[in-house]
Amino acid sequence: MGGTPGRLDELVSRAGTWLGRAGAVSGQCTAAVVADRFDRFTWHDTYEQSAGLRELAEELGAYHDGTADLLADVFLASYKAGPRLRGLAEMAPSRLVNHQVVSALVQSPEFAELHRETAGDPYAAAMAVLAQAAALRRMLEHSRDAQARAERAQQARQAADSAAAAVGEALQQAAEGAAEDGSVPGPAADAVHQAVEAAEAAEAAGQRAAQGAAQARTAAAPGLRAAAGNAVAQAAEAVREEAALMRAWGVGAGELERLPFDERARLAERLRTSRLAQWADLIGRFRQMASGERARKVENTAGELVGVTLGDDLSRIVPSELANLGLPALRAVFAARYAAGELMLYDSQGEQTAGQGAIIACVDTSHSMYTEGPGGGTREAWAKACALALLDQARHSGRDFVGILFSAADKIRVFRFPAGEPPGIDRTLAFAESFLGGGTSYQTPLSAARELLEEEFDDAARKRGDIVLLTDDECDVTEEWKRGWDDAKRLLGFRVFGVAIGAPGAAETGSVLEALCDNLRSVEDFTDVHAAADLFRVI
Repeated sequence: MGGTPGRLDELVSRAGTWLGRAGAVSGQCTAAVVADRFDRFTWHDTYEQSAGLRELAEELGAYHDGTADLLADVFLASYKAGPRLRGLAEMAPSRLVNHQVVSALVQSPEFAELHRETAGDPYAAAMAVLAQAAALRRMLEHSRDAQARAERAQQARQAADSAAAAVGEALQQAAEGAAEDGSVPGPAADAVHQAVEAAEAAEAAGQRAAQGAAQARTAAAPGLRAAAGNAVAQAAEAVREEAALMRAWGVGAGELERLPFDERARLAERLRTSRLAQWADLIGRFRQMASGERARKVENTAGELVGVTLGDDLSRIVPSELANLGLPALRAVFAARYAAGELMLYDSQGEQTAGQGAIIACVDTSHSMYTEGPGGGTREAWAKACALALLDQARHSGRDFVGILFSAADKIRVFRFPAGEPPGIDRTLAFAESFLGGGTSYQTPLSAARELLEEEFDDAARKRGDIVLLTDDECDVTEEWKRGWDDAKRLLGFRVFGVAIGAPGAAETGSVLEALCDNLRSVEDFTDVHAAADLFRVI
């Protein structure tokens, strides 16, 4: 037996540092964003539903094994209301690049804007991840050297941990072979010394590897920060555009939350890529204008407030006149002015009281409605955007809405939206997308509208519906049909509003459209929503 004998207490003193290292477990986290199990469940559920996320994870997997953790971190940073990153000391060395990438994203000035759109919304957070896909590829490519060094640092630390554990095993064997006086045989003592020297060498190698990885991350940091700012800004814009697109089509947040992930994704793709995408801005402006016009309505008066006039209608008296009643000396003056009809009153335009029956939009879908105007947009887009705003108007007033698409006498489609039911995005889009083609017939859609109002009167005794006829053509009606139309109008008390779109001749004095309508206007700029503004004050 060779080797130099030793003392057990001396061996324990030399190996003590490594004994503590062997029992320590630190820096093992693979997730940069602190999250509870519910957050993790949300991520896994969203990941399973999204083919796009799974494809991105597979693609990014070529860079390193931790890209799945990176996608989870990017998602959770957007999804969580108050995302918090772990300290660097808590992270596994192989995930420090992930931490650096996520940190760059979260610390970018644009992140707050993105987070306002994505917090608490798994779909929006997933969309933000996908919108940053190209930037994540660039960031991982930029960090290849840092990641390679991080993985070597991970291996070096594992080697150091193994060497520390070997020290403990050698010391344990030395203790088992020690004599009562604490002396340790030479081979066992040498084994402890060799294990300590190996641990020291492994620790030094690990420190050098960690230092090299840190230097590589520092070198990569400026490029990551620049890429992160652009990535977050693009993601915020994409999420904001989709949210605006949904709002333009009247899809509320509650309805979106109820949609399964894949259905919501298909809906967004449909709205982005079909011809409907060109209408979103126009529809949004129609909805905004209509909302503003509703706010301008004056309750308990004959119409829109336009100024001050004189009269004796106490329901419209201005406050300054009422103040005179509080002064005994002026009460006689007030009485004299009241008797003479000279009190100051709020003046309003002479608009009729809003109807109580259904709002019916008859939309011409003949071939000529595809025509574009000088300001951009098509006749069809303007007509259907107006009709969708009328759908909002009906729901705001608690009235049924009916959309009637028409062209030739034998072509008509009727879409009913009862007041007590959500309109439903599928039905709304079916109404917007349908196009019949062919010629134009007024009698067919107006007869259908009259029958619907007669049905409503018979079932619920409701009268005073409103029909809006949106067309770009002029056509005749028979005298017999016109007599029946006039009789029904007197009986049911409905009103007819006409909009000649790109066809000023159809709105001229003496035209058939003028004879049919109580209120008629012409639209030639297909980007102008205010040509229909008064409809939303009167209807």
